[in-house]
Parts: sequence; C-alpha cells; structure tokens
Amino acid sequence: MEDKLLKKYCPMTETIFYTLLALLEPNHGYGIMKFVRELTEERIKMGTGTLYTMLGRLVEDRMITVVSEVDGKKTYQITEDGKQLLVMEQERLRKQCANGEKTLGGMNG
Repeated sequence: MEDKLLKKYCPMTETIFYTLLALLEPNHGYGIMKFVRELTEERIKMGTGTLYTMLGRLVEDRMITVVSEVDGKKTYQITEDGKQLLVMEQERLRKQCANGEKTLGGMNG
C-alpha cells in the first residue's frame, strides 16, 4: 500500500471505518447506511451526499471496488488494501483504548 494512502486514511474517520466494515460483504448505498446506523445504535446516521462522495473517493483510492451495477444501483465491496487498512486502524484504536484504560484506571466509573 502506498504511503500517501496510509497518510490519507490513518487515522481514519468513523464514517470511513464503519463503511469499510459494512463492505466486508457486498453492499449498496442504502445497505451501508442501514448497517452503520444499526451497528452504532443510531449514533452515526450518514446522509446520502456524504456517503456517495466518500464511496467515490474510496473507489478512486482502490480501498473498495464496484462489484456490480444494475439499473444505476452500484454494489461495492472492500478490496485487500481496504481490508489491510481497516485491520491497521482497528489495531491503532485498540492500542489507543488500552492506553486510555491504563492511564485512567478506575476514573471512568
């Protein structure tokens, strides 16, 4: 993976993180929005403008690919580079949370 893509996507926004999660299986725009909304218990609700702009950028950067298009409805799926980036981000977040727990100790209760 190119360094410029690592710099562009690390750290990753929440919407990109959840979109990539949604695309571990082929999915279309509405399905992505529904997946993210349900997984985050309605904390993240993506608008169509934001989503489709982001999907275009992710396709351009080869983080996802269009696997089919029927009647103008595109179905997307994560690429190997996208999976690699998603795993890296999850590990970064895991370490960040572990550092916070270690430093905060019992303060968050």
